Amino acid sequence: MTAIKHALQRDIFTPNDERLLSIVNVCKAGKKKKNCFLCATVTTERPVQVKVVKVKKSDKGDFYKRQMAWELRDLTEVDAKDANKENPEFDLHFEKVYRWVASSTAEKNSFISCIWKLNQRYLRKKVEFVNVSPQLLEELPKAEESVPSGESQSVAGGDEDALDDYQELNAREELDIESMMEVCEYAISNAEAFAEKLSRELQVLDGANIQSIMASEKQVNILMQLLDRALGEVDNIEGKLLSYEEMLQSVKEQMDQISQSNRLIQISNTNNGKLLDEIQFLVNYMDLSKGHIKALQEGDLSSPKGIEACINASEALSQCMNVTLKPGHEKLMAVKQQQHLFSELRDTFARRLTNHLNNVFVHQVTLLHMFQVKNTSSCLSLPGHDQSSTLSQHTAELTLPKHSPLHRDLLRYAKLMEWLKNTQREKYEGLSRTYVDYMTRLYEREIKDFFEVAKIKMAGTSKDGKGKFATLPRKESALKQETESLHGSSGKLTGSTSSLNKLAVSSSNSRRSQSSSLLDMGNMSASDLDVADRTRFDKIFEQVLSELEPLCLAEQDFISKFFKLQQNPTLAENVDDSDGTVHSRPPSEHRHSISEKDMVRMMMNKIFQSIETELNSLIALGDKIDSFNSLYMLVKMSHHVWTAENVDPASYLSTTLGNVLVTVKRNFDKCISGQIRQMEEVKISKKSKVGILPFVTGFEEFAKLAEAIFRNAERRGDLDKAYIKLIRAVFNNVEKVANESQKTPRDVVMMENFHHIFSTLSSLKISCLEAERKEAKQKYTEHLQSYVINSLGQPLEKLNHFFEGVEARVAQGVHEEEVSYQLAFNKQELRKVIKEYPGKEVKKGLDNLYKKVDKHLCEEENLLQVVWHSMQDEFIRQYKHFEGLINRCYPGSGITMEFTIKDMLEYFSSIAQSH
Repeated sequence: MTAIKHALQRDIFTPNDERLLSIVNVCKAGKKKKNCFLCATVTTERPVQVKVVKVKKSDKGDFYKRQMAWELRDLTEVDAKDANKENPEFDLHFEKVYRWVASSTAEKNSFISCIWKLNQRYLRKKVEFVNVSPQLLEELPKAEESVPSGESQSVAGGDEDALDDYQELNAREELDIESMMEVCEYAISNAEAFAEKLSRELQVLDGANIQSIMASEKQVNILMQLLDRALGEVDNIEGKLLSYEEMLQSVKEQMDQISQSNRLIQISNTNNGKLLDEIQFLVNYMDLSKGHIKALQEGDLSSPKGIEACINASEALSQCMNVTLKPGHEKLMAVKQQQHLFSELRDTFARRLTNHLNNVFVHQVTLLHMFQVKNTSSCLSLPGHDQSSTLSQHTAELTLPKHSPLHRDLLRYAKLMEWLKNTQREKYEGLSRTYVDYMTRLYEREIKDFFEVAKIKMAGTSKDGKGKFATLPRKESALKQETESLHGSSGKLTGSTSSLNKLAVSSSNSRRSQSSSLLDMGNMSASDLDVADRTRFDKIFEQVLSELEPLCLAEQDFISKFFKLQQNPTLAENVDDSDGTVHSRPPSEHRHSISEKDMVRMMMNKIFQSIETELNSLIALGDKIDSFNSLYMLVKMSHHVWTAENVDPASYLSTTLGNVLVTVKRNFDKCISGQIRQMEEVKISKKSKVGILPFVTGFEEFAKLAEAIFRNAERRGDLDKAYIKLIRAVFNNVEKVANESQKTPRDVVMMENFHHIFSTLSSLKISCLEAERKEAKQKYTEHLQSYVINSLGQPLEKLNHFFEGVEARVAQGVHEEEVSYQLAFNKQELRKVIKEYPGKEVKKGLDNLYKKVDKHLCEEENLLQVVWHSMQDEFIRQYKHFEGLINRCYPGSGITMEFTIKDMLEYFSSIAQSH
């Protein structure tokens, strides 16, 4: 087996750089025995590849050839068949199962052991060994005893050294062995003799080597002497090195001392530098100049230079107090003293600033008040002027006083207020309350005076309508009570209530209330409408809103800038919902703090708390004077709300005007509901013809007025909704009056009024009423046709009844040719009826019909010719219908009407021209 192994290694595996580790002679199980060898090999190059190779002898039998090879990593299972008994069979599981029978059990066990070792060393995925004795895998040396020595050496160990024991002869060694064997002819035939010869030659060589060593003793002695001398030199050098080392040791100690000294000096310098930095930090950031201290203690808060100096000093003080100290600084006595000094300066300056600003508030508000009183007194001193005229002259332009000088003077202190807000919150809040209190009283007086004059001017718009309005004139006391009821719970105006009452009472003698309605508007033409009164009211209301808007915006802008409320931090304040008063809250309630934007709104609510009340009072007065004023107010108020929301949706002005807009919209809806209610309550005289109903013409005038007011308005949708309600009420009440009418036929009432409505809607072109316009046209057409048909039965009444009977017989199933045989409808009866309607009688009947139609129709709508032309068309249609019945029911009778169509046209034309 060893010779076969060497041959296989030389001929098959060495050319492929492989090393043969184990071999087993096998044949396939259950078949004719064809022996082959299974070889376990590894490659000599890295990475190592482990294979199982099948080798078979060639057919000629003179050499071996490689038949098949498997990678060991593809092997999944080794089955030894029986772990307890000797059995030469075993299976190898690759992609398919290969079943083998070894030539001996020892070869099988040796091969399986080699496979196990290779698997343990080179493969990560371990092969499963089935039916293999554990002793075989663990006690390898026992298994190797029965294996030939060459094979045992090949696989004895599990490490690489054991696998590498075998070394192949190189080419030179093979050449030397061959040349030596050629010298001795019997080297192959007599190996023992050859070995003895080699032994003798080896002994000769050993003796020669000993003699050579003996001959070289002298040289060895010389060499030893040289070595002794070298050792002496080495000892000498070591002594010198020891002395040098001692010298260096002393130098090292001195250098260590110098290094330690330098380190201490460096530490001292570092500490001194840090100490200097700390001192410079405290001096730079916690030192306040004498000039700043003097400004805080004695600075002039009334002059621009003094204010600027105080601002700079307060900012420097804040920087010093807000500096972030390093740990341990607060324990320094100098730092504590500086902090105490800063606290005293802060408190002192805060008291000075608070007292000064309080005085400024009082002084400025007092000056404004004195200026207004002086102007009022100068007007009062004029002879022949009562209080009403004085107030009217003082505010003839209907303007509010401007407070820009006050704002300009106070804005100089804005930065100081910001400093006060950040350092002394309580004093800041106290100043804000003081300002709000003073400005509330000032604005309340100014706004009341302003609205009083506006109401006087507004009440002056109620002129004598000369029968324009439906309501009766009020008595003096009633007007006085109504005017007083519009001004607060006391019923009196502050300052000039008596003057307003006097004006209202004096005007009531020559004026009438203007509570407008569609019925009232229907009783007058467009030229009679007092447009000037409403235009004047519109201008007054617009002037009021135009004056309030800049006033509120300017005050809100000033509050935001002066009190520094542009941002949104939280403030420790609360609000009394009853009157909007701002007051401090205890620390426990600070969690419910409010934003600065809300703070601005609350201050504005307090300062201008009377605006919303006065506006509602003014709106109520305008609505009392003329309910249609709500249209003007809705448009103006909507526009101002829209403008205010574009500037700031959350501003006081936007919120207040939005609340008032709700009231205006409510009055507008009430006005529309009132018009509808008046339509439903309308009563028509039983003795006179109806004509165009007053609320129909009233709707026309209302629509024209509303279209002029709401042109390009933001609240057009409200008007469209009102249009729908009004037009439906007009439709319903026209039908109601038509059903109740006794003098005028129902069709005439419907026809004339819906024709008027259709004309109105067509001229105004109101898009939301397009469906109602078509409905009005349909109703007008239907009732015109109905009226014409019902009226035309009267001129030819008997003839009409006769042919109605003919049509009834035909409808009952009588043939048209057999109608003439009916006793009541024979030819003689027909001729008798026709003779009763000669041309003159027909013309006379038509003339009476024309007069009757003329009595039914009203002159305003001018529908007489339209109705008469429709009657002519209907009469011709009936004539042709009668002729057709005569031709079909009385054929060949020669019966014809006493007049022709041409005669009819002449009758209608002459009657129309004669009237």
